[in-house]
Amino acid sequence: MERKTLSNQCPCCGLKMQVAAMSCTGCGVKVEGPFNDSIFTRLAAEDQQFLLDYLLSGFSIKALEENSELGYAAIRTRLDKLIDNTKSLMRSEEQKKAILEKLRTGDITVAEAKKRLEKL
Repeated sequence: MERKTLSNQCPCCGLKMQVAAMSCTGCGVKVEGPFNDSIFTRLAAEDQQFLLDYLLSGFSIKALEENSELGYAAIRTRLDKLIDNTKSLMRSEEQKKAILEKLRTGDITVAEAKKRLEKL
């Protein structure tokens, strides 16, 4: 059976969803709770695949060019886009942490925190 890729965005409000359950395919044990994810799992599926292809090419644009239909310029553009997307995700996470810290310390209200988080 083909596995589907799961979005990390809430279908209702658009905020980032957190992994909350995992299960063993062998014995069926299930673990629930908040789990940390990596910045890479937050990338779009196409960015994850490009990163994997680039890794398997030894981080060589030339080798990736030889093993794909993309030319050097297209690969360089995709790589620049991947770098920008990753930096953007990292900035967004830092901004979210700062907002939640202000909420925790009482510097802003829940309503203000929600408003700021929705803008991200």
